[in-house]
Amino acid sequence: MRPNAGSFPYTDDNGTVWLAFTDFGSRSRERVVVCVHGLTRNGRDFDRLATGMARDFRVIEVDVAGRGRSGWLADKTAYTYPTYLKHMAAFLDYRGLESVDLVGTSMGGLIGMLMAAQPESPIRRLVLNDVGPFIPKGALERIGEHVGKDPRFRNLQEAAAYFQTIYADFGIPDELGWSELTLHSAIRQENGTYALHYDPAIGDVFQQAMNDVDLWSVWDAITCPVLVLRGEHSDLLTRETAREMTRRGPKAELVEFSGCGHAPALMSEEQIKVVHEWLLSFDDSEEDETADVD
Repeated sequence: MRPNAGSFPYTDDNGTVWLAFTDFGSRSRERVVVCVHGLTRNGRDFDRLATGMARDFRVIEVDVAGRGRSGWLADKTAYTYPTYLKHMAAFLDYRGLESVDLVGTSMGGLIGMLMAAQPESPIRRLVLNDVGPFIPKGALERIGEHVGKDPRFRNLQEAAAYFQTIYADFGIPDELGWSELTLHSAIRQENGTYALHYDPAIGDVFQQAMNDVDLWSVWDAITCPVLVLRGEHSDLLTRETAREMTRRGPKAELVEFSGCGHAPALMSEEQIKVVHEWLLSFDDSEEDETADVD
């Protein structure tokens, strides 16, 4: 299956930025799944998941501003969740999407949570990949040790070695997976070297003192069904937090994957099957009929 790449301009007081996305599956599919990546990642992380689900869903991967093919913000202080929420609303409007399922990894999951907690939210179902409403500052400090750095690599082999160290906890299942990640995570420079495919300024916030993140009030406002995925060794989504997420708010379903930490790569057949089958378990036609009756 050949994905279709697109982008659109978003303009506000800070100027215009082009926001990119990759569209898998037929536009005739009524069910749309939007995939939102982690802090230093990009939408192509979801290629295997998108390919695996494309027979049943139209899957669209987005590149959050400053990552992948999306443009870099002129105002570096605008790499914030309010900005990302505005961009997501503009994206849904641009593609004419009134309701979607959302799969979010880490930062992408927080964006999904914030969207799902809004009144009349466009999020119909939410899959959170290794993130929750409480994040310990120790996990944030660990991430801050490498995000925002601007290393250069003489070739893709050097880049691959770097990624295999930085993203070791992803639990990527095979060499092809690492090759795919490398190709989408490094960008060739004019002098022939390779750089990371994101704006280093996304790491500026980590130069400040870190505190625990507490979004339980957001979690308790969510009413749509939620599936939580957790890496067995994750320090960002603790087992205690994950279990509490099953007891309050939307009372999520929880699945833990062995052999990985933060965050599961969603590349293995097992992980893809969990997401695919959970989303398939909902009958939208019945929900629409109920809504008509109401």
